Parts: sequence; C-alpha cells; structure tokens
Amino acid sequence: MEQLALRERESIVRARLGLTSNHAAAYAARDVDVDVIAAYPITPQTPTVEKIAEFVANGEIRAEYIPVESEHSAMSALIGASAAGARTFTATSSQGLFYMYELLYIASGLRLPIVMAIASRAASAPICIHGDYQDVMSMRDTGWIMIIASSAQEVYDSVIMAYRIAEDQRVLLPVAVAFDGFLMSHTTEPVELYHEEYVRKFTPKNLDRLILDSSRPITMGAMAVPDWYYEIKYQVIHAMNNSIEVIGDIHREFNNSFGRSYGFVESYMLEDAEEVVVTYGGIWGDVKRGVRMARKDGIKAGALRIRLLRPFPARDIVMSLSNAKTVIVLDRAVSPGATVDGPLALEIATALKLEGIDARVISAIHGLGQRTVYARDVYEVLKSSHHDGIQESRVYLGVREYGSG
Repeated sequence: MEQLALRERESIVRARLGLTSNHAAAYAARDVDVDVIAAYPITPQTPTVEKIAEFVANGEIRAEYIPVESEHSAMSALIGASAAGARTFTATSSQGLFYMYELLYIASGLRLPIVMAIASRAASAPICIHGDYQDVMSMRDTGWIMIIASSAQEVYDSVIMAYRIAEDQRVLLPVAVAFDGFLMSHTTEPVELYHEEYVRKFTPKNLDRLILDSSRPITMGAMAVPDWYYEIKYQVIHAMNNSIEVIGDIHREFNNSFGRSYGFVESYMLEDAEEVVVTYGGIWGDVKRGVRMARKDGIKAGALRIRLLRPFPARDIVMSLSNAKTVIVLDRAVSPGATVDGPLALEIATALKLEGIDARVISAIHGLGQRTVYARDVYEVLKSSHHDGIQESRVYLGVREYGSG
C-alpha cells in the first residue's frame, strides 16, 4: 500500500471521535450522501438508524427517512427506491433479517445496489438478544456481497466502500456489512472520520444503470418462465464471481486514498505457522493474543481473519494456509447436520481440499449467544491441537455437557 504523507492524511481526516460500530455505520451512510433510509428498530441494531434519523432531522443529510412497520417493509421500500435510482441504506439484526428474507433474493435478483449494516445477533428460540453470527451466515446463498468487520473504523470504511462495490457496473449487487452485536455495536472505539468532499469524491453518484423512469419505461421483476429463469439467475452468479476483482481494485484505491490496508483476509504471524486459527469479526484481538500466548510456549501458531465472506476469497485463503499442518476454524455460528458444524469451517475445508492441501481442519464452535471467547480459549485449543489432544474434526469450546446444569 502507498502510505499517505502525514500532512496529506491530516487534510483528509475531519474528526477523531469515540464511536460504536452502530454509529460508525450511521456516519458512513451520512458521508456518502444516501437518498433513502428505511428501517425498523431491533436490538442491537437500533442506534444505527436512530443516529441517521437524527442526521436527517438536523439537516445534516438531505434524505428521505421511512419509519416502516417491519423489516419486510424496510427492504420492500428500499427495493422500490433503489429501482427508481436512489442511493439506499438500512440496518437490521437477527429476527429482523429473517423477516426480510424473501426480499433479500429479490434485491439481488433485480441487481439493486442496496447497502445494509447488520449488527449480528443470535437466532431465536430461545429468545436471545446477544451477539453471534447465526443471522449473518444464513445469508450466504442470497446473492449479497458480504463483508465482516472487526473494528468500528473498519465498519465506517467498509460501508463507504460498499457503495462503490454495489454501484459498480460490473457488479450491481447489494452489499451487507456485518459486525458483532453488542461487542462492537455498543462498544466505543476511536474512529477517524473523513471530510465529506473526499468521501463523496470516492463514491460519486454515477447513475449508469437501468431504473424505473416514466420517460423510458421498462419492466422489473417480470415472470420468468423456465426458458429464461436459469440465464437470468446466472447473471447474478456471474456478477458475484467477477465482483472479487472489482472489490480488490476498490480496496487498493481506498487504501491509497485514505491510508488503510484492507484486503480480503488479514494474517497474523503466518510466515512459519503450522497451527493456524481462522476466524472473523470482533474476536480477532483475542485470537491474536491467544496466538502470542501459544508462541511463548514454542508452538508455531498463527491466525487468519476472513473479511470478505461473499464472494468467498478461496485463492487468498489457500495461499495463506498453504504451509499449515492444522487449521482450526473458530466459528460463532453453527450449521447443524453439516459435514462439519461450522459454516466457515466447511468453506475452508472445501477450498483446501480442492487445491490438494492436506492440512487437518478442525471446526471449533464458540461464542454462541455471546458466550465470552477468551484469549486463553484460543491458546488452549492451539496447545491441545499441537499435542494431538483433539481427535475429532469438530469441537464445541466452552459448552457445558448436556445435563451438567
């Protein structure tokens, strides 16, 4: 990455504030000059759209805020607004995401560049308002590009980049930016906000796509018979597969423009690592601390964070893990009945197998319902794996045995 000179960087940064990830997402939506926001409150997402409503009420952005009666209506409103050419935004969590589920496929199928923030939350029942990634992982097949952030700064930056990605003519797909419910959504961190002129220069409203326009009538969402449905759906698949190159280009441009270093993945101490923990989201700091603890014990440990979930960056992941003997995938979501129970573990195992890499993959589930993941947990699983103490391909870390109370 081409690092910006200090003086140039200071000219770009407008303010340094303590923000939660919820508010970081709201500031990003403000700074890219969204036109329409539609949302329904749900814990732990609510402060995102409350802050945007405040921006609208104060005249800080000239946008239409639609307080709808449900998440289904929120996505419906944005589909209509985006189809008419508006730049749109919403945010949700858990049951709210599930309630808008049928619309997720419609948004991607109509090739609408909607951006949504997700403060990740456990799926009921039993009712749980706390954070894990069950909701986010349910979106994997909906045709949305999916980014998982690990800091409030990354949430702010990722929402900005999401508009460039979604609106690119080679993509035209909706984008979701996810982050940990409560652990990030309600935790204050230092965030650098950029001057609006730089953000808007990076995200120009170049409306070069088919929209609903009475002067140039078109049909959207028409009935597709078997002779054509397959081809239309393949356009979404093709756009998703090709978007990885576009996302890489936009990462590089953003990094050069704002002095960041984003990629599809982030590695830590991987150069000589034989035991590698792979994960995502806000537990990244604890994972790195666990790796350092293992290194002090003489274990060649490393870590990899997946930032881009869809399209899945298999090539970058395989290159990062090519020397690993054991790959421990730490998932904060579960896919009951799958070959391995962790959704990311299943992806990692498949990618390595297809490239002929013979690393052992362990699916480690932890943190469901926001059960605390400690650095020592990461250290212990690395230590156990190193000494062949894990015989199974799947483990549930930190769970009490059934019937133990």
